[in-house]
Amino acid sequence: MKLRKALVGSSVGKYALVDNAEVPAVKPSMMLCRVAAVAVNPADAKMIDYSPSHGSIGGCDFAGEVVEIGTNITRFKTGDRVFGLAFGLNPDDKNTGAFSEYTLATEDLTYHMPAWMTFEEASTFPTAVGTGCCSLYSIMGLPMPDDPAKAPFYVLVSGGATASGLMAIQLLKLSGLKPIATCSPGSMEKVKSAGAIKTFDYHSPSCGMEIRNYTKNSLEYALDCITTPETMSMCYEAIRTSGGRYTALDPPSIRVKYTRRDVYADWVLAFTLFGDPVKFPGLFGRPATSLDRQLARKFAPTVERLVEEGLLKPPELTVRGGGLEALEVGIDDVRKGLVRGSKLVYPLA
Repeated sequence: MKLRKALVGSSVGKYALVDNAEVPAVKPSMMLCRVAAVAVNPADAKMIDYSPSHGSIGGCDFAGEVVEIGTNITRFKTGDRVFGLAFGLNPDDKNTGAFSEYTLATEDLTYHMPAWMTFEEASTFPTAVGTGCCSLYSIMGLPMPDDPAKAPFYVLVSGGATASGLMAIQLLKLSGLKPIATCSPGSMEKVKSAGAIKTFDYHSPSCGMEIRNYTKNSLEYALDCITTPETMSMCYEAIRTSGGRYTALDPPSIRVKYTRRDVYADWVLAFTLFGDPVKFPGLFGRPATSLDRQLARKFAPTVERLVEEGLLKPPELTVRGGGLEALEVGIDDVRKGLVRGSKLVYPLA
């Protein structure tokens, strides 16, 4: 029996490093990958804080090399360099997280790496790509990059300087739309370089009304990558008077949600792309949706093409040493807001 090191859920707010996790057998529709680098997301802190799964391997973002494929795999072969989305802290299958020397990968949510890209860069993509896919193309139903909009319209990204925000802006631009974004003044040039045609200072108490005026009361769609009552209220104020759609990265504030009955509010969890129920307790659970899995399958070749052509760019990254042993410190730094303006990455090989 082959063993691996892994970072697993221990208790509320805590992970534990183990060195005796079994390397799992590969199912027909899965692949086994040797992990070369992992990235840290705010979700890695939120999940262990609110939905800890004792003994389940954590982590969502990885890049590495395929070492074994299931019998149903068609897009990959052993030796392929890949990056992919893993289901961290999965209460139904404790083996699927990314924070491990080896991880199980799902074909529809794994992508070939360009030859020129580093594992560290590649590891920053999966959660941001999955979140963008779910929010923009599943929940909002916006045009996709392979069939862009014929008549461009505005889409607001609140928190445009976050990793998810920068990815959403790039995808919106590639979809033929007109992304606008909120961010701090110091991030405005970076957000514009990602494709935002206009930025707004989220510190301004009139930010929502400034956006409504700029869009001439035409804004229908808002993606909130910050998801506080304040940012939700700002988005609600920015959306046109005839109503629209608000999508958040966390369950939205009930207090704000019903201040406008003409705005449809929803939230996104990239794990629905696996097509299985997300059985986190409380508000963070989500039902199964086969449509999201179909969308992931359809979108995968597009992601590979856009990354290969340099049209989807990774965020700035901060690379730290120490591997799995140092990961929990990094997760806590992200939890405390000490990592800003870049994605935290740990090489494992």
